[in-house]
Amino acid sequence: MLNLIGVIIAFVVIIFLIRKKFNFGLSLIIGSLIVGVFSLQEINLIDIPKAMIEASFYSFETNQIYTDTLELAILMTLIYILAKLMQETGAIKKIIESLRPIFSKGGILGVIPALYGLMPVPGGALFSAPMIDEEGEKYKLNKNQKNYLNVWFRHIWFPIYPISSAMILICSIEFSDIEISNLMIINIPAFLTSIIIGLLFLKRFLKNNHFEIEEKHINRDLSGLKFLLPPIIPLLTYAVLWIFGVPQIRTFLFGIILSLFSLYFLLKISSNEFTSLIKKSLTFKLALAIFGIMIFRQMITVSQADILIANLIESSNIPVISMVVLIPLILGVLTGYNLGATALSYPIVQPFFPQPTNSITLIGMTSLIFISSLIGYLISPIHLCNVLSSDYLKTDTTRMYKWYIPSAIVMLLVQIVFVFLIINIF
Repeated sequence: MLNLIGVIIAFVVIIFLIRKKFNFGLSLIIGSLIVGVFSLQEINLIDIPKAMIEASFYSFETNQIYTDTLELAILMTLIYILAKLMQETGAIKKIIESLRPIFSKGGILGVIPALYGLMPVPGGALFSAPMIDEEGEKYKLNKNQKNYLNVWFRHIWFPIYPISSAMILICSIEFSDIEISNLMIINIPAFLTSIIIGLLFLKRFLKNNHFEIEEKHINRDLSGLKFLLPPIIPLLTYAVLWIFGVPQIRTFLFGIILSLFSLYFLLKISSNEFTSLIKKSLTFKLALAIFGIMIFRQMITVSQADILIANLIESSNIPVISMVVLIPLILGVLTGYNLGATALSYPIVQPFFPQPTNSITLIGMTSLIFISSLIGYLISPIHLCNVLSSDYLKTDTTRMYKWYIPSAIVMLLVQIVFVFLIINIF
């Protein structure tokens, strides 16, 4: 029972440290040590460092070095670098300017944050906030309407975006071990729902605000669309290399490296300048987060706390679906971090999956964990995009909740219904 107490204390400590802006990866490692110490009735002291090594680079069972965690850490780091380069070099702005003549009647208010959403970096809504503020003034939107559109449309890709850290993690061999394409397909209802909801609110905001905009001749310069190539390349390499049986993490690694090279040639800048930009964008926070996630997951397994939690919940007759949805949702709200909520919730709820678990059921349950943690993250008051966008637009996150929370709940309910239909049909 002490191991369960250790898990509870570890979660409290982790969430406290995250809310205090402490490094996420280090927070998880500290939490792992707490779980290990409280589990010494079930394990030996040597099992704690062994679990940390096992999660990182070496299997004591096979006596072999493995590189899965390292590859995932490198991939996350490279994705962040690409995202920062696209922002720092103005590539995203050039795409938007090329698309502006195509989208009339306020459509650009959805396009701007959606394009910035292709670059999954923490607090990215801050980059689109100034443009949404300026565009929104043309249509006489108030600051809360601008805030909703900025944050909502930024995240519409998340249910199906294969190079988001949370999706790569939950599909990795250490978690569900499913193909990313399968998760993308089953998440399509949530994706389409998010688009429809966003467009309905955009239309409503524009309808309720009478405006007159002078139609000016706009030069249709589509040259900026070439900068869509770097975000697309990883998707293409995944589609091609997957056919040849290349592990999906490596397909994306190869794709992101190609993306960086393509961006270099598209920018037409010197190699020294490009190298300097990469150095400026380099951070090891995401890499450390991946190692922390894997270590925490391994410690939960070694301590046997996951089995104890599953037995307790099973004996309490709480519906399985409630746990699969509510635990990721609550962790998403508490952490304000999609990757963290996904990583923390999966090992806890995985034992509740229906047995025997076929491939459709596994994909469906993985989808519910992913979307539930995403929804919790979206509505969290400490979600960095909410905080920074609200701060820039001089408002408060809670002032858009009257639109934001119902939107998120509808999106979650649609996905739950769809997953249950698919599981029951197949």
